[in-house]
Amino acid sequence: MSIFNRGGNNDNMSFFEHIDALRGHLFRSAIAIVAIAVYVFWNKTFVFDTVLFGPKKQDFITYRWMCELSAKLHMPDLCVHVPQFKVISTTLAGQFMAHITISFIIGLILSIPYVFWELWRFIAPALHEKERKAAKGVVAYASLLFLIGAAFGYFFITPFSIAFLADYNVSPEVTIMPTLDEYVDFVTSMVLVTGLSFELPMVMFFLGRIGIVKSKMLKDFRRYAIVAVLFLSAIITPSVDMFTQTLVAVPLYGLYELSILVVARVEKRKKIEEEEFYNS
Repeated sequence: MSIFNRGGNNDNMSFFEHIDALRGHLFRSAIAIVAIAVYVFWNKTFVFDTVLFGPKKQDFITYRWMCELSAKLHMPDLCVHVPQFKVISTTLAGQFMAHITISFIIGLILSIPYVFWELWRFIAPALHEKERKAAKGVVAYASLLFLIGAAFGYFFITPFSIAFLADYNVSPEVTIMPTLDEYVDFVTSMVLVTGLSFELPMVMFFLGRIGIVKSKMLKDFRRYAIVAVLFLSAIITPSVDMFTQTLVAVPLYGLYELSILVVARVEKRKKIEEEEFYNS
C-alpha cells in the first residue's frame, strides 16, 4: 500500500489513511534494517576486528595501497604510518552498547537501497506520469551515490583522519587512549556524513525540478564552491599533507560539477515538456 491509490483516486484517502500508508513503508524499512543488524550482531569478530578496527591497523588496505603507490612514485611521504593505540571501555555496559550501535548503523547503511525504494513507493503515486518518468532510476542513483560516499568515507577519509589524529601529540605526557564509544562515533559519523554528502546531485535534481536551483547559478558559484570544497576537505582530513587533502577535495568538487550537469539536464527536459504542453 502507498500514500495514494494506484488508480488515481487520491481524494478517497483521508489524512489518517495517508499516515497509515506511510507507517507501513516505514515499518517494512525498519524490519529490513533490524534484520541486517541482527545478522551483523552475530558476526561480532569480523565486524569489530576487521571492519571497525581495520582503519587503526597498519595492514589496512588503504595504508598498504598508499605505501605501494609511494614506492612506485618514489615519494616516501605518501606512505602513511598509523601509530598503534589501544581503545578502552570505561563503563560496564560500554562494549555491549557499542556492539548494538555499530550493528544498527551497518544495518542502516546496507539497507539504504531498500529504504529508498520504500520511500519512492510512498512518493511516486503522488507524481504525474511525466514526473515519474523524469525521476526514473532515482532509487538506483541515490543508493549508488550513498554507498559510494560511505565507501569513500570508510576507505579514505577515516584512515587518513585516524592516522593524523593518532600521531598528533601536544606533549610526551599525553597518551592517546580513546574510549570505545568515541571511536565508534568517530568512524560511523565519518562514513554516514560522507555518504550523505554524496547525495548532493540527487538533492540538486529535485531542487532543479521545482525550479529553486538553476544550472547558471551553480556555474556562477563555481569559484565559491572550490573554496568551500578546499575548506571542507581541510576539516575532514586534518592533515598538512596536500596530497591527502586533494584526494578528498577532487571527488567533492566532482559532485558539484555533476550537480551542474544534472540540473542542466532537468532544465532541458522541463523545456521539452513545456513545448509539448503548448503544442498539444
